[in-house]
Amino acid sequence: MDARSMRSLMIGLFALIVSTTTMTLLFSQQPDKYHAARMTMVQDEIIREGVKNPKVLEAMRTVPRHLFVTADLRQNAYFDAALPIGHKQTISPPYIVAYMTEMLDPQPEDRVLEIGTGSGYQAAVLSRIVKEVYTIEIVPELGENAAKLLREIGYTNVYPVVADGYKGWPKYAPFDKIIVTCSPEKVPEPLVEQLKDGGKMIVPVGERYEQAFYLFEKHGGKLEKKRLLSALFVPMTGIAEDKREVQPDPANPQIHNGNFEILGEETGRPVAWHYQRQTRLETGDAPNGKSYLTFENDTPGRGAQILQGLPLDGSKVSTVEVKLHVRAAGLKFGTKPYERPGLILHFYDADRRLIGEDSIGPWRTTFNWREVSKILHVPPKAREAVLRIGLNGATGALSIDDVRLKASR
Repeated sequence: MDARSMRSLMIGLFALIVSTTTMTLLFSQQPDKYHAARMTMVQDEIIREGVKNPKVLEAMRTVPRHLFVTADLRQNAYFDAALPIGHKQTISPPYIVAYMTEMLDPQPEDRVLEIGTGSGYQAAVLSRIVKEVYTIEIVPELGENAAKLLREIGYTNVYPVVADGYKGWPKYAPFDKIIVTCSPEKVPEPLVEQLKDGGKMIVPVGERYEQAFYLFEKHGGKLEKKRLLSALFVPMTGIAEDKREVQPDPANPQIHNGNFEILGEETGRPVAWHYQRQTRLETGDAPNGKSYLTFENDTPGRGAQILQGLPLDGSKVSTVEVKLHVRAAGLKFGTKPYERPGLILHFYDADRRLIGEDSIGPWRTTFNWREVSKILHVPPKAREAVLRIGLNGATGALSIDDVRLKASR
């Protein structure tokens, strides 16, 4: 190569380095108007709910979640809630991202496989802690967008690919840790094979609307499993969906474990109900069976609730009748209009966008056990729903039992 060609090559390489560095600096030097919201989110929704790993907390404080959602949803980026990202997928709530990451016990030299890139947010959080993140997304548009964003922000130790995550990524196996951010009915065998002996894997396993996190550790080629919290994730598609044996019936929605009698062996919490905050299982004077659930909160605005997902097709179901027993002690509304105790049924369309809600309540003051019921109207475009019961930011104590739902076709 002559001197002129060498000089041209060096100039080109320098320009590429400058261009990449400049893009990273542009992101890093822009005023971060979301900084305060992110710090509040970590303190109120992650630390206060039990996440302790310092490296996980620092990653949650550092990664700009608002860049991983669409511009119209950025004002909601630091709420502890799932948000739609298109193509029937969602970005997980920040607490769930932090919880799953902490359960993996990530180490600086770990090579981690993620199944379900989605927006790229979980991969970005992991990349701040571990050596390398290999992430797979089955939806081409999502995978390509996430890869572009991660590259532009400067997460250079994340390696994305568009493929079916059921198969894993054998080229780079074995992995120290595997994290699955979509729900298969059963753990894919290729992922078991690609987990290093001594490694850990966290997966939300189960039926479409009744899942639980399982933490697996591999020893001697076999998995040891531990059931963790109940969960609600979008389904793993592709091969995993083809292998699913139990399909939901959106024309016949049901409440599971509405009297809170079935408990997880490891957690002692009612199964089928996820995102349980400031709840207490009690016995003694339940209206139905032995157990009931009490929410108690003394800080206005702090969450105290449970949720359950439901298949619900508004083209087949026009209304649902919801019944439950409630008891109240010193209930007071919070400082914002929506901080009121009650039952809310949130409706989502085929793309998992919120399209409406109906509710029972709000309840206030003090009263003994009473049965309440109401006919709730289902939007025709609804394809699934999330039932939410609790204080919703109000203060006082609320007890519930015997939650039932009956659909009208």
